[in-house]
Amino acid sequence: MRIGFDVGGTFTDFTLHDTDTGALHHFKLSTTPADPSEAIAAGVTAMLRRHGFGADALRFIGHGTTIATNMVIERRGVPTGLITTQGFRDVLEIGRQVRPHLYDYTVRTPEPLIPRERRLEVPERIDAAGTILRPLDEEAVAEAAETLAAQNVQAVAICFLHAYLNDAHERRAAEIVRARLPDAFVCTSSEVLPEFREYERFSTAAINATIGPRMERYLDRLLGRLAGLGASVAPYTIHSNGGLMSVETVRRYPVRTCLSGPAAGVVGAAEVARQAGIPDVVTFDAGGTSTDVSLIQDGMPAFATARLVADYPVRTPMVDVHVIGAGGGSIAWLDDAGALKVGPHSAGADPGPVAYGRGGTAPTLTDANIVLHRLDPVALLGGRMAVDEAAARRAIETEIARPLGLSVEAAALGMIHIAVANMSRAIRSVSTEKGHDVGAFALFPYGGAGPLHAVPVAMECGITRVLVPVEPGTLCARGILLSDVSLDLVRSEIMPATEAAWPRAAAHLAAMEDAGRAWLDAEHIAPDRRRFDRVIEARYKGQNHEVQVRLPDGPPARTDFLDGFAAAHRREYGYAIEGHPVEIVNCRLKSVGLVDRPSPRFTGGTGTPQPKSRRRVHFDDGWHETPIYDRATLAVGATLAGPAVIDEMSATTVLPAGWTLRVDPAGNLILETAPKGTAA
Repeated sequence: MRIGFDVGGTFTDFTLHDTDTGALHHFKLSTTPADPSEAIAAGVTAMLRRHGFGADALRFIGHGTTIATNMVIERRGVPTGLITTQGFRDVLEIGRQVRPHLYDYTVRTPEPLIPRERRLEVPERIDAAGTILRPLDEEAVAEAAETLAAQNVQAVAICFLHAYLNDAHERRAAEIVRARLPDAFVCTSSEVLPEFREYERFSTAAINATIGPRMERYLDRLLGRLAGLGASVAPYTIHSNGGLMSVETVRRYPVRTCLSGPAAGVVGAAEVARQAGIPDVVTFDAGGTSTDVSLIQDGMPAFATARLVADYPVRTPMVDVHVIGAGGGSIAWLDDAGALKVGPHSAGADPGPVAYGRGGTAPTLTDANIVLHRLDPVALLGGRMAVDEAAARRAIETEIARPLGLSVEAAALGMIHIAVANMSRAIRSVSTEKGHDVGAFALFPYGGAGPLHAVPVAMECGITRVLVPVEPGTLCARGILLSDVSLDLVRSEIMPATEAAWPRAAAHLAAMEDAGRAWLDAEHIAPDRRRFDRVIEARYKGQNHEVQVRLPDGPPARTDFLDGFAAAHRREYGYAIEGHPVEIVNCRLKSVGLVDRPSPRFTGGTGTPQPKSRRRVHFDDGWHETPIYDRATLAVGATLAGPAVIDEMSATTVLPAGWTLRVDPAGNLILETAPKGTAA
């Protein structure tokens, strides 16, 4: 048995894979925000009992989490200190001097996670070539450690200038600090991010230190609960680039989990879409708290090396995901001018939407869908969660409909239209705004609210085909079972891409491959299950930002790199400058240990689809008596014409008039615009 689980803001999702039969089993329950490991233990226990296994049958445990991101967003990190080069105490405060919104003077840059009184300087200096200009003042480091100890810090980040080229001073300073603060979490910028650009390096290291102790405590609770269940294998955690890493790696580099859950979903979507023969998709993960969108082209997710988390720069390889505050739990509200807004604030798991009956009073997107009967107005999660339609209706009437002079149905429909517009804008930001024809892609919705809004979003974006996977509400958990073990390495050195300098770049790649091979040895990955992906980030001389150039397998050739750079620059910026000098900035290597991916066995129904019930459902043009289908009864090859609603445990798919549906051999639902003249 292999199990993957993903801790979201509203629900915790589970997928259990029986490797003997190929069967995939899905489950979800509400997240326990005070201690997410509580919901994890409850869900694992429930799944194993339901299918007649003990925890000792688990051979793989995979784990996705938003805990690191939430700690940064909510500023729940521990008191942290920073020790840095003399004269660079305020790097975190100065930043890049870029206004977040040029013409909005009410927007302010966030306060540094480490306040100025806990940012201390010590004499030392290494130049831009890695040469020591001034030796480290070890007594000053010891004094700084004592000062931070008196301030009761629980973590310390050590960030020196140009440490990415020569980490000797950072390593020695860390030894001194650990000797004086043995219980503190200590990290160095050269460990966390050995790259140039001091602001991004300092920021990433500061976040890593700030969240480190709380992440350690969470991992300890998780390991304790799993051991208490009888599990004998340690869990892997998916990190932001879509690979898996061990518990010990997460302890050292928790910042790498900032996109843990969303990355798992994109990995799962890429594999499911590839198996379905649809290599170009836009992923659309609408959960309870947020909507995450990403682009997959030719079966490959888009990757980035930097992003903002709660307006703080984090630089680490990651799946390129655009996140907005729009999900099932997004709260509808009226602004000062009386205009209707939806999100970004969410009711989360506690108290949740009004209809859940847990104390929520603010109307949410889920409440709107229940009032319109697009969601079952009686119970969700396969009947396990009762809902209160009357309470949802009262909340929308009181907070939205009455102040706007609308009917409850019109107010609920307006909430959905606004959320769909926000979701569509996010999709255009990763597709149209980056030069892609979004109409040539299929929409791949998942998350509990994804299939519910998929067709309106597709129509808004000009997309004509939608692929809905089996149990889309648990796809992030399923994606964990489809992820490989991986580690990202980087060497930063600015050098010309000349014949004379090229051997240095090749040497960096070779050294990283040796390190990656040693790491894969420690992870017990067989030699025939290994892969090394090499990337060079480069720019034209005089530019300030780089493009990524993926190198082919085999010995790195300069001609291949230059051809790849010209193509990448043309794709990114629309042009290439023949003969202009090129600078290499970073050499990257991703060491991958390939895992056995589940080949699920789909067991649908037989014969002509028969609805399990009918109910009145409100579509954009009013109420319609609508057939409701149980997805598990739909056979391969079955077809439907809208309007219809398809229910399953983790999600609901709404098929309006003018759209058709068919079930492919893997059980995916393929939704397409119906040809003219098709009967509803």
